[in-house]
Amino acid sequence: MTLYDAACDGLARSPKRFLVTGAAGFIGSNLVEALLRLGQSVVGLDNFATGHRHNVEMALADCGDASAQDRLTFVNADIRDADACLEACKDIEVVLHHAAIGSVPYSLADPLTSHICNVDGFLNMLLAAKQTDVRRFVYASSSAVYGDDENLPKLEESIGRPLSPYALTKVINEQYADLFARIQGMDVVGLRYFNVFGKRQDPNGPYAAVIPRWIAALLRGKPIEIYGDGETTRDWCYVENVVQMNILASTTPDSDALNAVYNVGAGSRTTLNELYEMIVASLRAQMPLDDPGPPAYCAFREGDIRDSLADISRARILLGYEAKFDLAMGLEDSIGWYCAHMRGGD
Repeated sequence: MTLYDAACDGLARSPKRFLVTGAAGFIGSNLVEALLRLGQSVVGLDNFATGHRHNVEMALADCGDASAQDRLTFVNADIRDADACLEACKDIEVVLHHAAIGSVPYSLADPLTSHICNVDGFLNMLLAAKQTDVRRFVYASSSAVYGDDENLPKLEESIGRPLSPYALTKVINEQYADLFARIQGMDVVGLRYFNVFGKRQDPNGPYAAVIPRWIAALLRGKPIEIYGDGETTRDWCYVENVVQMNILASTTPDSDALNAVYNVGAGSRTTLNELYEMIVASLRAQMPLDDPGPPAYCAFREGDIRDSLADISRARILLGYEAKFDLAMGLEDSIGWYCAHMRGGD
């Protein structure tokens, strides 16, 4: 039995009460689904600024448990509201904080709103968790904190200068978390997500992530655009790996594993050109697909990191993390989901 299997078994035998912020978002709704499947009580908080009500509805439907509705309480609130954060944290044992504006281009266009949501909102949640004696606070950070550091793979103890306001908000979050752990005695764990993808990731809008945007475009017969020369590399991490890390971070009894940050990736990197070919091949394996032709290449985007690769040894050693899904496996699952949910051009 792996440490992850043991953690899931322990939760199933002794349920906890979780708060998931950003519960109507992509990662948040996958966490809600996984927790409900394990028999946990969940409070989901979201203001629907970037999340969708149908994500919560699908999480309930997909968890396969008729009692899940009774174990989920949804709060329509904003983490910028300190009183709402305090109320949501009452009687909570573990906070999984994922509410944020998670877009580099958005932060460049509107740094003030990104800061208020990502920093002020984060501090509101930390304060609320402290005041209500939450046992553990697990939060989403980002590989964006590595900034202009060119070393590969990325090691948690070595970050560069931020390349965007979004990246800076995550650096500040990590510093606040470390401060609260040292001064307030809180059990805090930060998760530096690399390029997460999977079901329910929104393919629409100007700030949509690469994988869902490309899948949607190919399903709709629209052209694909690649920023730069296509040789930019990313460590693509399927969302089920992220779920695993949240559960491990929430349950570890090892004090040495607490009050730290961890890379959350697959531990491998793929160019955008290679990613495009893999998506096309995976789509063709699941449905008829006309030849999309070569992608169009555009200018590099401001604030983008050129190369990214996670060293996941700290997570493996201290938490027992193993990236169970590689890029190919994650794409197969994700494309199956998008094919089932985007018929008719939805």
